[in-house]
Amino acid sequence: MSFVCEFALLLGRLLTAKNAKGAKKIAALTARERFLPDRIEGTMIRFTTSVPIFFALALCLSQAQAQNDHSLAISGTQTWTDTGVDVALGDELTFTAGTKTGSAANCNPDGSGDTAGDQGHIPLRSSPAGALIAKITENATPVMLGAKANFKASQSGRLFLGLNVEGPVKCNFTVQLKVGGGGAAAADSGVRDKLSSAAQIFFKGQFGGKESAAKSDSNNAVSENAAPANTGASPSAGGLKLPSVILDAGLRKNIDGLPRRIHDHLGNLGDMVNFVIVGSLEKAQAALDAADWHVADVDSKEAGLKAIMNTYQKKDYLQMPMSHLYLFDRVQDFGYEQAQAFSVVATRHHFRIWKAPFTWNNETVWVGAATHDTGFEKDVRTGKLTHKIDPNVDDERENLASGLQKSGKTKSMTYYLPPGPVQEAKNASGGSYHSDGRLLVVFLQ
Repeated sequence: MSFVCEFALLLGRLLTAKNAKGAKKIAALTARERFLPDRIEGTMIRFTTSVPIFFALALCLSQAQAQNDHSLAISGTQTWTDTGVDVALGDELTFTAGTKTGSAANCNPDGSGDTAGDQGHIPLRSSPAGALIAKITENATPVMLGAKANFKASQSGRLFLGLNVEGPVKCNFTVQLKVGGGGAAAADSGVRDKLSSAAQIFFKGQFGGKESAAKSDSNNAVSENAAPANTGASPSAGGLKLPSVILDAGLRKNIDGLPRRIHDHLGNLGDMVNFVIVGSLEKAQAALDAADWHVADVDSKEAGLKAIMNTYQKKDYLQMPMSHLYLFDRVQDFGYEQAQAFSVVATRHHFRIWKAPFTWNNETVWVGAATHDTGFEKDVRTGKLTHKIDPNVDDERENLASGLQKSGKTKSMTYYLPPGPVQEAKNASGGSYHSDGRLLVVFLQ
């Protein structure tokens, strides 16, 4: 193992141990105390420090997964042996086999010299009896290996090795297997590409790159303390073009009465409420799933283990937990996010959503706040690090609208400008943002 891998794994163990101790302390606090920044001092620092370590661990784990040398023992007491080795389409497989001490005198990986047809119902009738044979997946057609063989995997699956015999024999072989090229290289390259892309996304969001889209020049966008006349129709503005819809008077009244912003546990106002979804829980979940949104994990400790295991198994981890914020005097009912593999630690599209205290036409109403995390910045409340957001929050509202529009699960969507819309504000950690003040209103089918 390389020095980088050893160092990353050591730091990973130290962070895990330190966070485990911290978790025990946090568990002893009351529900309210758990969210007080001064009671969990250092948590964000450890989280941020873990970002490069996570990248290094992910790369090392992917490399470990790609290790391609295997030493196998094959017994003649059974026709087939599950090697525990999964191969990918296109992998180059190189076999070198020998007879183990204690085997019968006529045992040889190349076979006994008898033809397959003379031995009754053996697996590979065209090859010598007793020879070493292989197949990929249980139901595949066997191929002849012998003492030495090299071939390319014609499919992906579990590798099985066996002896070309009808019943148990006193023959045992040792097999050295090398897997390389093709599928393994492609899989390893895929992980490296994702890590490289994630690093680029992180550094662009953290240190600058493409600037956020310019603030909308819509004449309907006003200061957060203003209260313009409102007809209920969506004003024209830049971004995704949606049809103007006159909202039902009852729904409009309820939306007008919504808090304009969510807040933290101390009541500090934060992100703006910028969308409403009308539909049952089942409809909302189906639509968001179709739009490729992922429900955020809740338990940070379990999430860390899940992230490591997913990385080892070459699966993407896209459910990073998010902090608790409040609307209707309670924390979010759900958090959803979109991100690229590995970059989810620092950069992600995400929103929090709450079930509203009212319904419309007997349908559940969901209220949410969507923002785009682009890196880290200093929290003005605590001096610690926290996520920073793209100041043009309307872009995230458009991202949500675009995905739902393509999902095929919506009946209609429109924009609505409520009284006293938010145009310029800061989130609870001090990050500035701007908006044209409109809410996206989505009706699910």
